[in-house]
Amino acid sequence: MMRLSWLRAAFLAVCLALFATLGAAQNGGPDYEQWQNTATRAETAVEAAQASDPAFETLRAEVAEWRLQFQAQLNANDSRLQTLRDQIAALGPAPEEGQSEATEIAARRAELNSQLERLSTPRRTAEEAFSRANGIIAEIDGILRARQTDALLNMGPWPVNPAHWSEAWRHMQESIVGVAAGARQSWGNPSRRANASDNLPLIMVLLAVGVVLLARSRYWSELLAARIQRNDNSASARVASFFVSLGQIVLPMLGLFAFIRAIRASELLGARGDMLLDSLEIAGLVLFFARWLAGRLFPKEDGLYAPLAIPDDRRAEGRLYAIILALVFGVYQVLRAFSDFDRYDVASDAVLNFPLICVASLILMRLGWLLRRRMRERAEESEDDTSYGNRIVGTIGRIIIAVGLVAPILAALGFGTAAKFLTYPMILTLALIGTVVLLQGLVRDVYASLSQAEGARDSLIPTLISFLIVLIALIPLSLIWGARVTDLTEVWATLRSGLTIGDMTISPGSFFTLIIVFTIGYVITRAVQNALKTSVLPKTRIDPGGQVAIVSGLGYVGIFLAALLAITSAGIDLSSLAIVAGALSVGIGFGLQTIVSNFVSGIILLIERPISEGDWIEVGGQMGYVRSISVRSTRIETFDRTDVIVPNADLISGTVTNYTRGNTVGRVIVPVGVAYGTDTRRVERILKEIADAHPMALANPPPAVLFMGFGADSLDFEIRIILRDVNWMLAVKNEINHQIAERFEQEGIEIPFAQRDVWLRNPEVLHATQAAPAASAPAATQAHMDHGDMERDDPTDDGEGDGDGR
Repeated sequence: MMRLSWLRAAFLAVCLALFATLGAAQNGGPDYEQWQNTATRAETAVEAAQASDPAFETLRAEVAEWRLQFQAQLNANDSRLQTLRDQIAALGPAPEEGQSEATEIAARRAELNSQLERLSTPRRTAEEAFSRANGIIAEIDGILRARQTDALLNMGPWPVNPAHWSEAWRHMQESIVGVAAGARQSWGNPSRRANASDNLPLIMVLLAVGVVLLARSRYWSELLAARIQRNDNSASARVASFFVSLGQIVLPMLGLFAFIRAIRASELLGARGDMLLDSLEIAGLVLFFARWLAGRLFPKEDGLYAPLAIPDDRRAEGRLYAIILALVFGVYQVLRAFSDFDRYDVASDAVLNFPLICVASLILMRLGWLLRRRMRERAEESEDDTSYGNRIVGTIGRIIIAVGLVAPILAALGFGTAAKFLTYPMILTLALIGTVVLLQGLVRDVYASLSQAEGARDSLIPTLISFLIVLIALIPLSLIWGARVTDLTEVWATLRSGLTIGDMTISPGSFFTLIIVFTIGYVITRAVQNALKTSVLPKTRIDPGGQVAIVSGLGYVGIFLAALLAITSAGIDLSSLAIVAGALSVGIGFGLQTIVSNFVSGIILLIERPISEGDWIEVGGQMGYVRSISVRSTRIETFDRTDVIVPNADLISGTVTNYTRGNTVGRVIVPVGVAYGTDTRRVERILKEIADAHPMALANPPPAVLFMGFGADSLDFEIRIILRDVNWMLAVKNEINHQIAERFEQEGIEIPFAQRDVWLRNPEVLHATQAAPAASAPAATQAHMDHGDMERDDPTDDGEGDGDGR
């Protein structure tokens, strides 16, 4: 169970670590003799395993302080040691046995080795001490975790046993009577009564302020926050409403502090009374925070923004459940304070906590059903509503229902510690989740109000910040569910020492150095690219395709250099990973060979530039303009305005037709057919006049008209024109066809269409086949006519005939 003193413990641990680090830096290194005494005492305590939990926590903090000193010593003189190793390596390899080297070199080598040995000795000693401290800390943590597990699995008295009820009631009465007795004893002290009389004006002022703030401040803050959001439901209004609503916590807490300060100023309460006031501060904070949280998650007024999308008619139910859970947790804090002060026995503690656990479990189940019901309704409203948030809410609903079912059963069977471990942390977890949801909404609203862009609330930046909030929330969540502050400091110490892979150690400092240096290099690369693209290259004579190739190539080189510089700055030695990288490269080569092939092809396209942006190409049956060339693929925009993504490998290995490579000059061919019997010379002259007159046709070479041959239905001609811009091919062909139709109509030249003559080899067979149906045709015709007469008579029938159709 999380203790409320974990903040003080964390602060003390941080202060001890800082003082230890500063002391080690000032004294020139750890005092290993004193460390030996501490380590021996710690190992003796661990071996006996009889010390209390606070004693073990104190001993662990002391050992962790020494470990920080040893860790600082491990990194000392790193640069000097590396310099000595480089100097020794510069002298060359040491001579083998039986061989000799120059006297000066041998003397210098011996001197450098002596310095290296002298500087390495403290580091080896620190490594041994660091390893010993790590072992002691691990053993202490193991003992504390084992005790925590035993406490959860330990079966105590059954709270449903009536034999324990009278003793529990007696303890409760003694605690309440003790508070009253302490007050009477203090009132009977003349000096305290005199002090209370002297402090009476202050007491009255504090009581007045406390009563006013407790009675009205929350209502004022709630009313103002709702009015802001009611008048304007924009993102900025929601941000303002959020900060105004915090007055629902701050102002009542100030009133509670003033009220408690007034009671303390009277000096009329004894030790139990002071303890009760301390627990009331915690209970008041829990209650005010829960009411604020419930009001934000389940707003009272209809139409206000509700993060959980609970219907208006069920929000009051959610607010009620949240307040009841806060009251239960507050009463639990008061009860635990009395239990610690008056030292209740296990049975009494179990009996007094059992009703609280039952009430909390019932409310948890009701709240879980509320969330599950809402998710089912949303699923019915929209069958495809399977968003991640809805699944999370549904999962939380199932978990708290399970906790509400299991906790009272465990408590009734005597597992009171396990029941409390499930119930009260679950209440705090729900409060933490609700706070995270509100903070995520606040971040999105702040970003939307600042950017003023449509859809900014769901953009990438607020999403990343929301994810960061979730990661930060894992720290209090772990503390809520029983993790100790020392566990978190141990994780941090592990991160500080770094992750070791082979002979390479990656620490948080080196990791952040890697990210920062690479980010700076990437930003500089993009800035240079933009400068070249917008300012320098447009003023040169390089064609657009070449400019794109230069900018893209510079981007690849810049990113590669940024990565190389970042790795070097972080001090990461990749030589130790050469074998692993070689093995991975083989597998990656087989698995990603298509991607690598496209990447290499993209580089070739940018260097050789067989195609450029804006070219009209045809590849793989697709024709269109090249719009962009990336590392992996090329985007082609077809003439019907659809994008075709072509892998770069297809452009390198396949056949590509580039209609505009180098220039836009191209040829258009217009086929023409005329009827047989037409003067071919006349047709050729007319078509030549039309082609020569077109403004897009080049004079050199001039347009040509060719008589291609005798077709099945026409005399076939072709007009071949070299155009100034082949991109206008279809428009030119369209215009020439119109002019041909107009001139042929004026000249009386016929454009033929396909005709077919069908000859029957045995026509007499067809006549014989048709003779038989013709003979029976009169009879069939007569029957049909009679039947038609009957049908014509039916409409005049009055319905009373004899059915013969007359």
